[in-house]
Amino acid sequence: MKLMKATRLAAVCILVSSAAQADDRLNEMGPEELLPLAQEEGTVTVYSFTSRIGRVETAFEEAYPGIDLQGFDISSTEQIARLRAEAQAGVANADVIYISDTPVVLTELLETGIIAPYVPPRVADRVDPEYRSPLLAQRLSTKVLMYNEDANPDGAPVSNLWQLTTDEWRGRVVMVDPLQRGDYLDLMTEIVLRSDDMATAYEAQFGEAIALDGAANAGEKFIADLFANDVILVGSTDDVNVAVGAIGQDNPPVGFTSYSDRRDNEDEGWALQVANAVEPAPGIIFPAVLALSAEPGNPAAARLVIDFLMGDESETGGPGLAPFYVAGDYVTRTDIPPHPDAVPLEDFTAWRIAPAETAKIRAEIGDLILTLQ
Repeated sequence: MKLMKATRLAAVCILVSSAAQADDRLNEMGPEELLPLAQEEGTVTVYSFTSRIGRVETAFEEAYPGIDLQGFDISSTEQIARLRAEAQAGVANADVIYISDTPVVLTELLETGIIAPYVPPRVADRVDPEYRSPLLAQRLSTKVLMYNEDANPDGAPVSNLWQLTTDEWRGRVVMVDPLQRGDYLDLMTEIVLRSDDMATAYEAQFGEAIALDGAANAGEKFIADLFANDVILVGSTDDVNVAVGAIGQDNPPVGFTSYSDRRDNEDEGWALQVANAVEPAPGIIFPAVLALSAEPGNPAAARLVIDFLMGDESETGGPGLAPFYVAGDYVTRTDIPPHPDAVPLEDFTAWRIAPAETAKIRAEIGDLILTLQ
């Protein structure tokens, strides 16, 4: 009996070792080597937090005939819940994970072994270390205060976030419910983490030191005052964009949304613009990351997709990066020039989140918001 158990254990160790060696070999391959293996697999499934995965799907299948990319547009919050449920059930439906909300992703998906890091060797030396580890960031995304530049041709109608808590802006600030979308909860959390900045901005706006009135800090006071001022909570970022950006409004609201959604201004009849000069900051900038499922069913095709999403050797990254090479998204490859229509990254005043710090108090801020709704 002991001999049989030892034999089984040895067999398991051999299988694990063989799988690890196979992964190591795949991790070292470029797209030319991955392609025939991926074509044998024939399909690859991507969970994506952005609807732009539809354009990626078309471009990838044109570049690599014989591989069916199945892209699913699923918010980061929903992805996290789905991936945890699938892991508990012992299944892995996705091969590639394209997701934001890194404070939760790092703790609940990466550290628990549900997803795994991968950096294509072709671009590894063209991405700064901070964006290669612990997960590969393809680009930096945003949740920032936006306004309607058609109605405000001289610039943003708001110069300080605390103005949003005044009577002038009662019922005229729009955002997605932070309890429904993690990136908006990250925004609220960052406001609390930047409480010193918020206190300074309060004094600049009102000419006196902030009175917390029972709040723990200036950030929590701002959130409480914003909700008390009838902030409008909607179900999606597109709802924010329509409310804020629709052309022809006399007195449009402002709202927190994605800077990169300006890309749809012409097609949608919007006039969205970022309030980059608002004090102390217009919002947050954060990584959009790529990862493998811990056990992808199509490991070669999964790596090929991630390589594709990092862009080709052309000046602006080609078709794989085209949906994301827009004003308001900041690609992480150092050899690709910034989009000419965007505020330069060095001049962009949004706060950069520190996922580990955000994770520490995120649930607490969610509880606070629950009491305010």
